[in-house]
Amino acid sequence: MSINDIAAYARLSPADVESFGLELDTIRADVEESLGAKDAAYIRRAIAFQRILDVGARLQIAGSRSRAGWAVGVVALAYAKAVENMEIGHNVSHGQWDWMNDPEIHSSAWEWDMVGVSAQWRYSHNYRHHVFTNVVGVDDDLGFGVLRVTRDQPWKPAYLWQPLQNLLLALTFEWGIARHGYHTETERAGSQDGKRAAKKSMLIKIARQITKDYVAVPALSLRRWRRTLTANAVANLLRNLWSYVVIFCGHFPDGVQTFAPEVLQSETRAEWYLRQMLGAANFKAGRILAFSSGNLCYQIEHHLFPDLPSNRYAQISVRVRHLCDKYDLPYTTGSLITQYLQTLRTNFRLALPDKGWAAIRG
Repeated sequence: MSINDIAAYARLSPADVESFGLELDTIRADVEESLGAKDAAYIRRAIAFQRILDVGARLQIAGSRSRAGWAVGVVALAYAKAVENMEIGHNVSHGQWDWMNDPEIHSSAWEWDMVGVSAQWRYSHNYRHHVFTNVVGVDDDLGFGVLRVTRDQPWKPAYLWQPLQNLLLALTFEWGIARHGYHTETERAGSQDGKRAAKKSMLIKIARQITKDYVAVPALSLRRWRRTLTANAVANLLRNLWSYVVIFCGHFPDGVQTFAPEVLQSETRAEWYLRQMLGAANFKAGRILAFSSGNLCYQIEHHLFPDLPSNRYAQISVRVRHLCDKYDLPYTTGSLITQYLQTLRTNFRLALPDKGWAAIRG
C-alpha cells in the first residue's frame, strides 16, 4: 500500500528528517562547487564517442559483405543510439550540463534521436515525474498510464492484458515516451490552440525521425537500401528494449515505494529527498554498464540530484549509502537481472485481481 506519512514509515523524527536533508544539501553543494574542466571534457568525449560510433556502425552496415558483419554494425548502431538516448539526451535534457553555458550541450537546445519531442518530455519527466515521484494519481510515469504498478490503483479487467502491454511497451518504448510526453503537454496546454501546437510539434518530430531512419539514410546506401533500412529498424528495436529494461529496473523492483497524495501537503525539502530515495532503485554496475545505462544504474542518486552531472553519480552514491546506514534507511539495489525479474513478477501479480492472486498463492 502507498505511504501517507514518510517520516513515520522511515521511523525518523522531524529533527532527523531535517538533518538528513541538510546532509544531502551538503553533498549537492560539494559537487556543484567542484564542477569544472574534467566534467566538461567527460560529456564532450561522450558525445564525440557516440557520433564516431554512429558513423562507423553505419559504414559497417553499408559495406559489410556477410550477415555477421551486418550484425556487428547493427549492434554497434544500437549501442550508439542507446548512449545518445540515455547518457547524452536524457542527462543533457535534465540540465546536468547547463552550467557549462555551451549552447550545443544545453537542456533548452538538445533534441534527441528518437520520435519523442524533447521539450514535451522535459515537462512530463523533469517536472511531473521528478517533482512528484511515485505519488499515485499525480506522477504520470507511475505505470506510464497503461500499467498497474501498485494495489492502490483499483483493479479492472483490462489489466489482465498487462503482461502483453508490458511487452508491447518494451518493443515500442520510444513511441511510448513520445505519446506520454504529448498527452502530458496537451493537459498543460489547456486551450485548443495549445493542444494543436503540441500535436503539430509531435507530428513534425515523428515525420523527421521516420524520414531520417527509414528514407534518407537508407537512400544513401543506393542498391543496399533494404539492408540499411532493416538495420535501422533493428537498432531502434534493440535501443527500445535496453532503455525499457534500464528505466523499469530503476522504478519497479521490490523495495520501491509509492505514496499517497497526502504526502505532498506541506512537504519540506528534506521530506522530498526522503521520498526520492524510497521511490527509486539502483542496480549494480561497473563502469561500462554504468555508461551504457546513462548512469541510471544510480537511479536513487539521479532522483536525489537529477540536475547534477551523471559522471558524478558513482562518487555521490558512496556518500548516499553512508547516510542510509547512518539513518537506518533502505538503499534498494541488486543485480540487473534480479531487479528486472522482480519487476516482471510485480507486473504479472498486479495484472490479476488482488483476491485472485491470493487464491493462487493458496
